[in-house]
Amino acid sequence: MNGHRRALALTMGDPAGIGPDLALAAWTHRGQLELPAFLMIADPAMLAERAQLLGLDIPLVEATAESAVAKFDRALPVLPVELARPAVPGHPDSGNAEAIIEAIRVAVGLTTAARTRAVVTNPIAKSVLYASGFGFPGHTEYLAHLASENAGHEVTPVMLLAGPSLRVAPVTIHIPLRQVPDALTTGAIVETTRIVAHDLGRRFGLTRPRIAVSGLNPHAGEDGALGREDGEVILPAIALLKAEGLDVTGPLPADTMFHAEARAGYDAAICMYHDQALIPAKTLGFHDSVNVTLGLPFIRTSPDHGTAFSLAGKGEARADSLVAALKLAARMANTEIETATLQALSRV
Repeated sequence: MNGHRRALALTMGDPAGIGPDLALAAWTHRGQLELPAFLMIADPAMLAERAQLLGLDIPLVEATAESAVAKFDRALPVLPVELARPAVPGHPDSGNAEAIIEAIRVAVGLTTAARTRAVVTNPIAKSVLYASGFGFPGHTEYLAHLASENAGHEVTPVMLLAGPSLRVAPVTIHIPLRQVPDALTTGAIVETTRIVAHDLGRRFGLTRPRIAVSGLNPHAGEDGALGREDGEVILPAIALLKAEGLDVTGPLPADTMFHAEARAGYDAAICMYHDQALIPAKTLGFHDSVNVTLGLPFIRTSPDHGTAFSLAGKGEARADSLVAALKLAARMANTEIETATLQALSRV
């Protein structure tokens, strides 16, 4: 199937959260927002109940990956994944964990088989999945597991927050702050930066991306006076990356690398820990930043927020980040096709 004519695979996320609300709202405004077609992987009965609760008149139609695009304009195409229990907005139920996980598994399977263009995931609540025995820290790790199974080798995922004015990736993610210096290694910085540079070229169309690398300590260590990691761990990583031909600068003091003039000098920033990366990303693009997982053999984007159980079913949740995630996934898929075509032509 022509890549431009395939739908995106959109998971339902936690059905007690705002994921279904956002998907329904996005489809309602699909023309105005110029949305790419997406196939919703969810329980149709749950979607119908949520639409009724929200006062939305939305026709739902059962669909396959192959039929979704043709049906998208007149109805929301749904590939059914049945919930074990009724979904009550604002009241997460671990009894539905298997269906939540199955929706992710189906989306990855369809995209890996090139039947859909990309995976777009609605938010999940990890605690709900843990209660059912889910053995992964979160979405990203599970996606990497599925990708590794399909690829037959280990896959390293990298979190990228992509907004209108900043792209940023943390080297360490969901670990306590006191553990960051020990977890931070030259190898981890090199691997994260390589993956970011590679995928910025393949899926964002940046042939030689400019990458800024932050320091860890205040003032990037102040020549060792405020910490030795910047000189002993980060600087050697930058030297290795430069030797490979990558356009990398740093380590830069994190407190001066995110204002507008500084951001004009790079295409993406690599930060050393979660909040160092996500605070500027969410400050600059709270409603329209997108969580992108790089390093996978398929494209995955997600809204940059959680399940917001307190807003579910009330019509108060904003769909901006999901809309941005859908649009970015489609752009990345198009760019990947164009990049592969250009590479093939260059080899002729």
